[in-house]
Amino acid sequence: MPDKTLLVTVASGGVGWACALLAVENGWSVGVNYREDSKAADAVVETIAKAGGRAVALRGDVSVEADAIGMFEAATKALGPLTAVIANAGIIAPKARLADMGAERMRHIFEVNVLGTFLTAREAARRFTKSSGGAGGSIVLMSSAAVRLGSPNLYIDYAASKGAIDTLTLGLAKKLGLEGVRVNAVRPGMIETEIHASGGEPDRARTLGATSPLGRPGRPEEIAAAAI
Repeated sequence: MPDKTLLVTVASGGVGWACALLAVENGWSVGVNYREDSKAADAVVETIAKAGGRAVALRGDVSVEADAIGMFEAATKALGPLTAVIANAGIIAPKARLADMGAERMRHIFEVNVLGTFLTAREAARRFTKSSGGAGGSIVLMSSAAVRLGSPNLYIDYAASKGAIDTLTLGLAKKLGLEGVRVNAVRPGMIETEIHASGGEPDRARTLGATSPLGRPGRPEEIAAAAI
């Protein structure tokens, strides 16, 4: 049985952080990817070390092919062959109508949310599949409830980018299942993380979460429970 070794993209905060910590509680060694916030990533690694786990911080932009390859190689060198990946990286932009969106904004959303996830999934497939000499494994892709809602007049580009992740999940699951690799997606709804502040609405999760059946937004650790 191979060691339980996991890579989480953008694990320096929010859902990624929660996934990394819960994984360690369940016996996984974890590669903690980050793009810019090295202090936050180091804090995750330090927390894991204090809990008796193994982790390594891995700098890289998932939308850059060389970075995506490099973080897999660095994680393998530090922790051993990977057996699971959580493709958690995703961004939004300030709310806007499609008619008012610039091409640069749309390009950036799709580069990170779609291309970045495709590159992460590709590198996992190259290493996990039995035909490539791998021992099998698991790929978890972060989708969004926005796929079903469309996010009109808000983040329709974000919603569409996550629609691509649903399609990738379906196709890749059918392609890799016989190769010993499970592929699943998790579709978070209104979760209280810093992503809302990055879109210019820091209180959005709390405001809209109050209208949910639970009367509150979801929490990162609840999404982590599904992913792990």
